[in-house]
Amino acid sequence: MKTTLSVGAMVMCALMAGATSLASAEAAAQGTDVAVASSDGIRSFNAEDVPTFDIAEDGTVDWPTFSGYRRYQSECHVCHGPDGMGSTYAPALKDSVMRMDYYTFLEIIANGKQDVGAAQTLVMPAFGTNPNVMCYVDDIWTYLRARGSGNLDRGRPAKRADKTEEYAEVEASCME
Repeated sequence: MKTTLSVGAMVMCALMAGATSLASAEAAAQGTDVAVASSDGIRSFNAEDVPTFDIAEDGTVDWPTFSGYRRYQSECHVCHGPDGMGSTYAPALKDSVMRMDYYTFLEIIANGKQDVGAAQTLVMPAFGTNPNVMCYVDDIWTYLRARGSGNLDRGRPAKRADKTEEYAEVEASCME
């Protein structure tokens, strides 16, 4: 059973999950692996050991992806729009996460990003010291991947799994 908390260090204290469906098959055909290959009892991982979402056939969303929905709405939607759809201010993250790898996503979240040009200036602030983001970065990743792959519709997921004791323990240790 895996016991690592995430990439980089304890500050990344992440929490996630995986999926199967027609949209997953389409994502895989595009070179995006969202299928569940393993689980550590807290979150699911794809074949490359990257967190992924897990949505049951009846539409029940795993707790980490539901948590990602909540954290995204709390921390990210102001700039990136509701449900990862983007805004006039910032790009659609549901699309961005389908083009970038997991480690690039972590780097941008932790360190921020600046794209300065003659026509525009885009600035993403660094969230590396914000536990309300960093403790849930894997949750946000899997929520956005579920949205980007077409496995999760807009809005609050109608059905969700309960938070497990293991998840709650990892969450508590990260928030200390």
